[in-house]
Amino acid sequence: MKAILAVQNFTSDLVTTFWTPIFVGIFLAIVAYALWPRNRAAFDEASKMPLRED
Repeated sequence: MKAILAVQNFTSDLVTTFWTPIFVGIFLAIVAYALWPRNRAAFDEASKMPLRED
């Protein structure tokens, strides 16, 4: 039973120390991409797409 708990603790520590900062970095990169001024025209055009009548 101690071996299972040791594996769970190792896994938990690995996730919190390794993957959490990576996912935070990915999230911040996505937010920066979405708010970057150069992408504004593309996002404005995409936001009007459902309202257009073809």
